Amino acid sequence: MKKNFRFLMLGILFLASSCSSVYMPNTPNTPMLSAKGELYSGGHINLKGNASFTSAYAVSEHIGIMANGSFMNQNRDKKAFRHNILEAGGGYFTTFGEKNNRVLEIYGGLGRGNSDITYRKKTETGYQSYDRQEITLNKVFVQVNFSKKKTESFRLFGRTFPLNYGTALRASYVNMGEFIRNDVKQTTEDNIFLEPIFFTRVLLTPAVQLQHNSGWNFGLKNRDYLTAGNSVSSLGIIINVGGKNLRKGTRR
Repeated sequence: MKKNFRFLMLGILFLASSCSSVYMPNTPNTPMLSAKGELYSGGHINLKGNASFTSAYAVSEHIGIMANGSFMNQNRDKKAFRHNILEAGGGYFTTFGEKNNRVLEIYGGLGRGNSDITYRKKTETGYQSYDRQEITLNKVFVQVNFSKKKTESFRLFGRTFPLNYGTALRASYVNMGEFIRNDVKQTTEDNIFLEPIFFTRVLLTPAVQLQHNSGWNFGLKNRDYLTAGNSVSSLGIIINVGGKNLRKGTRR
């Protein structure tokens, strides 16, 4: 139990990363769907201020659909960074194991977004812009999630909190639809990103959970602008209703 609790907090150190890339990854969707009619919704944020939402719905006993997105508006003296992306997708889920408490999910989908980055330098009259980058982004992703429900718990302030935990691997192909730098069209770039995460959920109530995601972003191509410069680590609040009571193998 102590090991898993430390794992819940360990990834905090990875929440901050460099912000050199024009691509800011959103939090991967890990709904842990287990039965038809289950509804999942989550909100996540990292230390950079990138806010993500994730949602999913089980339309049948093994098919789920999802909608995801993120937005960020960071305005500092030397750099302003605005970014947003929206995604839609779907896929397959199933539960298995002796207690029916393991969840396997395979999803895929499409996304579209944009980034607007302005670099500034300090002058005698204040900070002046010297580099403006405007980019539209297209995205195709596939991901595999594996998780366990209610296998362990920990006590805090006299209460017992069940834990869910798991891992996800997302592969994303991202390409620029348009790249304008200082009002001049530039050569567009593309890249393939591998984005593994580990996540732990603390069940505050059966429907409300606190989730910590610890993850990384790796680019498979050497690019100047569309690089793996940002983390996928985040903290979030989850609402999950309508699934199975996995201790009994029946619906909640």
